[in-house]
Amino acid sequence: MTETSKTGHHPQHVAPAGSAPLLQPGLTCWRLEHAARLAPIVDAAPYFRLVRDALVRARHSVFFIGWEFDTRIKLDPDAPLPGFPDRLGPFLSALVERRPELCVRVLQWNLGIIGTLVRGVTPLHLLNWMTSRRFQFRLDNVHPSGAAHHQKIVVIDDALAFCGGIDMTNDRWDTRHHEDGDPRRVRPSGRAYGAFHDATMAVDGPAAAALGDLARERWRRATGEQIEAPPAARTDLWPQQLPPLLRDVTVGIARTEPEFKGRAGVREIEALHLAAIAAARHALYVEGQYFAARCIGEALAARLRDPDGPEIVVINSQRARGWVEEKAMGAARERLLAYLREADRHGRFRIYRPVTANGAPIYVHAKVLVIDDRLLRIGSANLNNRSMGFDTECDLAIEARSSAADATAVSEGITAFRNSLLAEHLATDTGTVAAALSRSSGSLVRAVEELRCESGRTLVPIATPFADSKGLPEGELLDPEQSEPIWSMVLHAIQDKCRRG
Repeated sequence: MTETSKTGHHPQHVAPAGSAPLLQPGLTCWRLEHAARLAPIVDAAPYFRLVRDALVRARHSVFFIGWEFDTRIKLDPDAPLPGFPDRLGPFLSALVERRPELCVRVLQWNLGIIGTLVRGVTPLHLLNWMTSRRFQFRLDNVHPSGAAHHQKIVVIDDALAFCGGIDMTNDRWDTRHHEDGDPRRVRPSGRAYGAFHDATMAVDGPAAAALGDLARERWRRATGEQIEAPPAARTDLWPQQLPPLLRDVTVGIARTEPEFKGRAGVREIEALHLAAIAAARHALYVEGQYFAARCIGEALAARLRDPDGPEIVVINSQRARGWVEEKAMGAARERLLAYLREADRHGRFRIYRPVTANGAPIYVHAKVLVIDDRLLRIGSANLNNRSMGFDTECDLAIEARSSAADATAVSEGITAFRNSLLAEHLATDTGTVAAALSRSSGSLVRAVEELRCESGRTLVPIATPFADSKGLPEGELLDPEQSEPIWSMVLHAIQDKCRRG
């Protein structure tokens, strides 16, 4: 690896001359669309506030597409918006009352309603909304038995959209400081929960309109209702407090959709991951809730066996959140790590878990992939079998193409964002991360090892077990590559919700 600049940037990492683009419509993405502005948003504290601030300027159409919603969550516990309730449900009701031309549509995965029912009071709000023509809440059951609609999308007037991994539900709110005992990190019931790390992406322009198309198609499939696109927005909806990471950039929208009732399946996210892993030259950085996908494990192992392959750094949780999830995903991760340890002949693989200043685990819910300074992907798809082909997912990605005029700006933006994530996990700043990368001649592994500490908020290695098998098994019941019995899915959801409270 060559010496880095003061920013830790590697100009030679931009897509090599003659290499095929990673983002290819119809193969690794659905569409390529222009965004006048693009900004990743890390952790739910700023996300909830930014969505709220954008919603107050909505005029015609708002779509919420999600896995689960909790109408009781506070959008900003520090600074409620004057004149509006701060809890999600009452806020949206007040918004519709004040905007007679505005229609808000909420589409939730049908089995996500189990969490809503367990919470007790929320259905009263939902019943009220369902009687309103301008506030429509619907459940989406158009999926194979046992599959989930896992997309997390908000589209406002087809002019601004958020897409990523953050659900507008309980147990999500946290700041990038992940402070121990933060009194704001409580469920609507008043019960505290642990530190939580997540990420999403904001885009405007045609990229936002494309996500509006996706939302309307999801609504049509679920309800049979054809919704027209809203009129062109006359005001700028971009939140003033959100500085764009990039301007005038091409955005790839990648999906997973299962085969269902004659409709062909879509595996663009899987194809993008495999193409990106194969193309990585120096460093592959991953943040994920799970680390269990068989196809991803096999692709990573192949690169680790390659003498000239990239370093691979994975940020993962100490353990899965619910006991059912841990039973499935924890065991799958153990097998995958054993498999990768056997393949890591050149010592280029590391997996870490983030902890708070007092050593408590920070739960990783973010779904992030960074390839060199060439590709950044943020979305809803986990690195498990379900997200690669069985559940409904949506990711956004940007690529620095050697032939594009903005290649250098995109490359620098990707590097800056990755460094900001490392700075968050290592309780430092991006300048310190860049300097460590410079001293290590661009080695991500050596930079992390230099900066992480034995105490305080930091990254802690996750032990990789010795291999006990020659390969990875097919998808299992709780992380299937095909349908799971519906009774099993319902039972698991109820058990986990009851344990989490």
